[in-house]
Amino acid sequence: MDHTINDVFARQAGRYGNRLAIEKKMQGQWHGATWQQYYERARNTGLGLTRLGICKGDRVSLLSENRLEWLYTDMGTLGIGGVVVTIYPTLTSAEIAYIVDNSGSRVLVVEDALQLAKAREAWPQCPNLAAVVVMDPQGADLDAPGVIAFEDLMANGETLSREKPTLFQERVKDVGPEDLATLVYTSGTTGVPKGAMITHRNIMAVIESLDRIQPRYASDEDCTVPFLPLSHVFERAAGHFYGMYKGITSSYAENINSLLEDFKEKRPTMILAVPRVCEKVYQKICLQVEAQPQWRQKIFHWGHAIGTRISTYREKKKPIPFFMQLQYRLAYRLIFSKLQEALGGRVRWMTASGAPTSRDIILFFNAAGITVVEGYGMTECFAPATMSNLADYRIGTVGKPLPDVDIQLAEDGEILVKGDNVFKGYWKMEAATRDAFTDDGYFMSGDIGRFDEDGFLSITDRKKNIIITSGGKNIAPQKIENLFVSDPLFAQFIVIGERRKFLSALLTINPDVAVHIAQDQGIPYDQPVDLLSDPAFLDIVEKRVQAGNQKLARFETIKKYRIVQREFSQEEGELTPSLKLKRNVIVENFAPLIEGMYAE
Repeated sequence: MDHTINDVFARQAGRYGNRLAIEKKMQGQWHGATWQQYYERARNTGLGLTRLGICKGDRVSLLSENRLEWLYTDMGTLGIGGVVVTIYPTLTSAEIAYIVDNSGSRVLVVEDALQLAKAREAWPQCPNLAAVVVMDPQGADLDAPGVIAFEDLMANGETLSREKPTLFQERVKDVGPEDLATLVYTSGTTGVPKGAMITHRNIMAVIESLDRIQPRYASDEDCTVPFLPLSHVFERAAGHFYGMYKGITSSYAENINSLLEDFKEKRPTMILAVPRVCEKVYQKICLQVEAQPQWRQKIFHWGHAIGTRISTYREKKKPIPFFMQLQYRLAYRLIFSKLQEALGGRVRWMTASGAPTSRDIILFFNAAGITVVEGYGMTECFAPATMSNLADYRIGTVGKPLPDVDIQLAEDGEILVKGDNVFKGYWKMEAATRDAFTDDGYFMSGDIGRFDEDGFLSITDRKKNIIITSGGKNIAPQKIENLFVSDPLFAQFIVIGERRKFLSALLTINPDVAVHIAQDQGIPYDQPVDLLSDPAFLDIVEKRVQAGNQKLARFETIKKYRIVQREFSQEEGELTPSLKLKRNVIVENFAPLIEGMYAE
């Protein structure tokens, strides 16, 4: 029986041996490792860290984009009983310094010369940091004191392995379910980042629960093309660790821009995605349709309607009328097969977790034979606490609680969670840990939700994101934002209105859709940005906003809005790594624009 993720890794390496386990595309070429190679390289990495003095319970920080070395470091550190501290590569040197110092990390493993430069700037604020390991040595100063190349780290580990052949296995056996496995720092949008302490028991509870929901979710015949950052708890739990548990082959995409090419090449059977990715794919398809002649557009809309009805029948588990089945076969061949082909042609299901997703978008994917799996979770639950079941789902909900996860609702609707998946507490923050739990041991999520009569959970909004207008109306902004971003013209949409008389919004425009509209309507422009000040184009935007307003209650409608001339971005701190909006940051960054709407 597996007690830790280390046990899972050793079992799968022995079971699958020379079969491909992982690969990563780098500069157009795939580089991979079999299960046995994966295990040996992780062992050498772990023993290399041992040579640097890392013992059980010591922290090792990991600062990199997705790479094979990231995986080797993760599993090698866990194997010797170390604690992995994940750091997003988009963070600044000051933010890196805080996490490395707060965690007391003794070794920092970085990707390349760029990250090394940030590490060296942070180093003086990190008294416990003894060494920095660089994965890609090109352009990096490896002669600097305390800096070592990753290949040298592995070579040192390989030497130690030859000297003491059973050392790694001995270290693995010394790790138990209650031992700390990883520190995952929250984004800190409302204060300093907090390190969530995740144990091996937490990890095992999540992956075993996922398997119990629906065993046919995945098997060792499946393959996936991960592209979400491994530093994010969702990809690490549901992709990396669950994929290992099921024996899935993972082919890591080169980057977000190469996704469609990588999908077509590797033909995944499942995709882990977030709502923003689904929205972008859907918007791209709608844009392509709008560029077609009217008769093709009519065929698309006819097929879309058929697909929506078919998806609804499937959701409600109702038999599909024979004539509708015939129509659907034609619609699939003409329309939905194109979506499948774009994703490689074999995708059975994909996730859209982390935020609400438009029902229209989900129905569209479902009609293409790609079941969109919605779920709910957070760092403190090591990602999922609920998940849709492929055989029993309800669009617009996040499914039912995972097996052995107890979810209750407080009087104000706050979601309370208890189970072996729930974290141990916040690193070095006893008061914050106490404040995060109820007296009877439930973690207070900060999210507002409700159960329907069949036990499906719906997320209304973040407790702190609920907008209370000056008139006393309680409004969930995500519902409204989700409605507007289903329009391909709007790339992003954020609702404003806390303690205000009415709701306003900031929005960004999809430049490809804007150009298409301008060409179709004969609106002249030199650059796409010129359209954002053109009266004729702004009139079209206004009509689209009003079309959305017609689907809302009067107190939910957008009375005023401003178009932001750039997309909200991670670089400006406005998006999380899973591409969710950071409301506080956006409101602060665009305060003059917002105040101008209410001053008029």
